[in-house]
Amino acid sequence: METIDTASILAQFEITGKVKDVKPLGNGLINDTYRVVTEGDSPDYVLQRINNAIFQDVDLLQHNIEVVTAHIRHKLETSGTDNIDRKVLQFIKAHDGKTYHRDEADRYWRVMVYIPDTVTNEAVTPESAYDCGKAFGNFEKMLVDVPEQLGETIPDFHNMELRMRQLREAVENNAAGRLDEVRDIVDELERDADEMCQAERLYREGSLPKRICHCDTKVNNMLFDKDGQVLCVIDLDTVMPSFIFSDYGDFLRTGANFTAEDDPDLSHVGFNEEIFKAFTRGYLESARDFLTPIEIEHLPYAVALFPFMQCVRFLADYINGDTYYKTKYSTHNLDRTRNQLALYRDVRKHDEAMAAFIHSLLNQTTKTT
Repeated sequence: METIDTASILAQFEITGKVKDVKPLGNGLINDTYRVVTEGDSPDYVLQRINNAIFQDVDLLQHNIEVVTAHIRHKLETSGTDNIDRKVLQFIKAHDGKTYHRDEADRYWRVMVYIPDTVTNEAVTPESAYDCGKAFGNFEKMLVDVPEQLGETIPDFHNMELRMRQLREAVENNAAGRLDEVRDIVDELERDADEMCQAERLYREGSLPKRICHCDTKVNNMLFDKDGQVLCVIDLDTVMPSFIFSDYGDFLRTGANFTAEDDPDLSHVGFNEEIFKAFTRGYLESARDFLTPIEIEHLPYAVALFPFMQCVRFLADYINGDTYYKTKYSTHNLDRTRNQLALYRDVRKHDEAMAAFIHSLLNQTTKTT
């Protein structure tokens, strides 16, 4: 097991107080995270190892985060918000002025101030979905006027055209000899591929903007206080330019599925309309003022896009022989593929109902203004 000398790492950062204990925090799959407990009245901290195998340009990654957190803090200060330190992450600088440290083993570390008396949630209810929609919409709204161009921490992360190219390469190579058993799924995905790739075409035409988005909008990527109120959005590694579909559609892919994405029992899979309605109501309350008509018009498309995209990614990995996603058994990626395809099919049955609901929300907004 890898030994981490946390004392020498923490010594590189401008923290206050004497460290009393360092213990693992959370169950993140990407970064290693620790809570740093200090003595007396000094704040506690969060020490986190950055996974530079995924986020290969750490300087860009941290620059994005610095710009975003500074901009949000400025917005909160300007609006007279109280308890600001509980509502935006605060990163500690290393002695060289950077917000990260590279150790002798080429590992990258960063330190944040720990926000006490907070919880994260794993389950989504209509009540929490509304709060999440409002929070993520407000997150985007605060970043509409970020004063500089940010980079993509994972280039083409939600590029559907790229994901289809990757699937077609997997089909052509058939590295694991699994193509025959999934040919029907490939054919079904190909039938809808052109429609699902429309975001990239609209962008090239100049009709669809890119904005600063979170790009990983799960319910556990925000902090709540003990009364259940949203405090702030966290896990900012994927904050980068993208279509707003990334935040809106990806939350509903996980939050509005009745079951987990790898449940092999497809009778459990389905689109939860109540979660959709609650999240959409909250999201539009926050985001309505800055969204363009074409963005709003394509929100139902975004709901379908993300299970479609994830289905494509799981299927490509299965055909390739499970080289990307961690699997627990030989058909794990195939079960994931079928699950996401079932969700996509069910979402498409709700196209008209989703559009009608969004239209009704806009009418309510118009009548009250």
